[in-house]
Amino acid sequence: MVVCGDDALAHRLAAELRDVYGERVTLVVPSAREPHRPRIPPPSRALDRATALLGRVSAAMTRTGPLPSEAPADGTGEVPEETVRILEWPQPDDVALSEAGVAGAEALALVYDDDELNIHAALRARRLNPRLRLVIRLYNRKLGQHLEELLDQAAAVAAQGAGEADGATDGDDSGIDASTTVLSDADTVAPALAATAVAGTSKVIEADGLLLRAVERAPVPPGRPGDPGLCTLALLSASASDPAAAAHPADAPRPAAGDEGPVLLPDDAAAAEAVGCGTVVLETVSYTGRPVRRRGLRGRGAPLASLFSRRLRWSLAGVVGAVLALAVASWITIGENPVHAAYLTLLDLFAINDPAIDAPLPRKILQLLSGLTGLLLLPVLVAAAFEGLGTFRSASALRRPPRGLSGHVVLLGLGKVGTRVLARLHEMGIPVVCIEADPEARGIALARRLRVPTVLGDVTQEGVLEAAMIEGAAGLLALTSEDTTNLEAALYARSVKPQLRVTLRLFDDRFATAVYRTLRAAHPRALTRSRSTSFLAAPAFAGAMMGRQILGAIPVERRVLLVARVEVRGHAALEGRTVGEVLRPGWLRVLAVDTSAPDDPEPATAAAPPPEQEREPAHLVHELGNDYVLRPQDRVLLVATRQALGELHSRRSRPAGAGARR
Repeated sequence: MVVCGDDALAHRLAAELRDVYGERVTLVVPSAREPHRPRIPPPSRALDRATALLGRVSAAMTRTGPLPSEAPADGTGEVPEETVRILEWPQPDDVALSEAGVAGAEALALVYDDDELNIHAALRARRLNPRLRLVIRLYNRKLGQHLEELLDQAAAVAAQGAGEADGATDGDDSGIDASTTVLSDADTVAPALAATAVAGTSKVIEADGLLLRAVERAPVPPGRPGDPGLCTLALLSASASDPAAAAHPADAPRPAAGDEGPVLLPDDAAAAEAVGCGTVVLETVSYTGRPVRRRGLRGRGAPLASLFSRRLRWSLAGVVGAVLALAVASWITIGENPVHAAYLTLLDLFAINDPAIDAPLPRKILQLLSGLTGLLLLPVLVAAAFEGLGTFRSASALRRPPRGLSGHVVLLGLGKVGTRVLARLHEMGIPVVCIEADPEARGIALARRLRVPTVLGDVTQEGVLEAAMIEGAAGLLALTSEDTTNLEAALYARSVKPQLRVTLRLFDDRFATAVYRTLRAAHPRALTRSRSTSFLAAPAFAGAMMGRQILGAIPVERRVLLVARVEVRGHAALEGRTVGEVLRPGWLRVLAVDTSAPDDPEPATAAAPPPEQEREPAHLVHELGNDYVLRPQDRVLLVATRQALGELHSRRSRPAGAGARR
């Protein structure tokens, strides 16, 4: 693996690839002595800090043993001499890429903080190695989509030309994944930050509408059934389940006879028989709070209640009733046709009828009353016009938080990251109140369009958090670009509500660590998270480097389980088999199946759903049953070891007549 970058994301990505996936990495960074380049910490120190923090966040999801870098990577009892090679180079030009070994690398990540630099390097790398898997950091999503198509097409054409020149068959390239993935920091960290509002942790894997997290369960006493969750991922070893048992291994319970480490992906029978062992189970996460009530002007027309106030509606009803009463009285007393009597009443109401000088007395009295009613109608019509105009103008204005709001999430900062998090929270149906100091921030337009309550003001000023109803909030996401602003908002919010769930976006690692420890010590019963963008984005970039189908990794002591999304078509181990037949204990397990594709053997003829249609969550295995037969057009969510996923991918057969372009 080759990683090229000029900020903390490159170092964290290298640490993730080395410690979670066990890959050999070459890290290309600019020299700190190079002019006009951002100063970054020395590679060795930054990598060590990133490794330490990565180990802590992995332990937060499932308690792990020593870092994988401390464990033998190949089972020989020796640690590889060089797992990360540091290469200092000013620019990722042809010489730098060749020196880094791109020609023989499996994947390349370009994570410079410069879109143009990443694009140029990607074009050079694709020319040097058409079979290279590319992961590019890019902020412009539309440009990223076009770049993905261009580089994928270039890889397909190059692979086809090489195959024809060598006389290779289609089957020779079946295991090659020369894909291009374009990611941005904001898009990758938004699910993790939104997950803190739902589950209180950022280590959540999102796949096909599902939120999944791995949780370690303590050993249960004999005779008491444990909660297996969605499924049991692993049976922990004795030292992981009970640190005191490590000193007396003979008396410690074992998941299986002779096993020294964790038992990965046990079947239901093995999980039920393991007594006194800690387990790692997978859970589904969903928001169970009060959903967002969608208000505002919708549909073809606005309802009357949205246009006019209640007092104005009663006033209009009173005037209309008076007009009807006058029309009925004119019809009875004068003996006119009912339609003609109503017409005369309206003429008198608007003062456009001739005076009833020679008419009978009842007619004169009714004309005077109609004129008086007309005078009362004039201010009501003026008020209705102003209220209707104000309603339509307020449809494009920012909403204020309603009175009595509670159980919501206060989102501080509507910049690049905050905008993506706001969209994610709104999709999940979580009520949000935003705070932004800049009225021209990029997220203001989204908040106005989604009708999300927003408070404009400096959060460090008194009364701003109170205006966002912080005393009734369930959590605070402080996502501005200023560390001190985020910290000040968190401290003040905790003084108002000590049990508030707080997530801070902090750029400096050492400062984030100090803040986290201090807040946890001051408020031990409250949930506190301090994260940086690079810390949260590194796992997504690492997963993309491992393959487009990889969604995340779950550390289990010194081993790793991968969560992947796989198309059933073309996999002999999946297509036409039942979910129960696919299960291989210790190797591979199906978690969920996406059955949204129509029952059509030819995918080209299947009608694609419209882009604005919301995708239904995938069906969990217990919802379908182990007897469900996987169709070619289905997509499955798997949890597997790295070896099992590699074997599944290598055995995939390409369909006959498949073109060169993927």
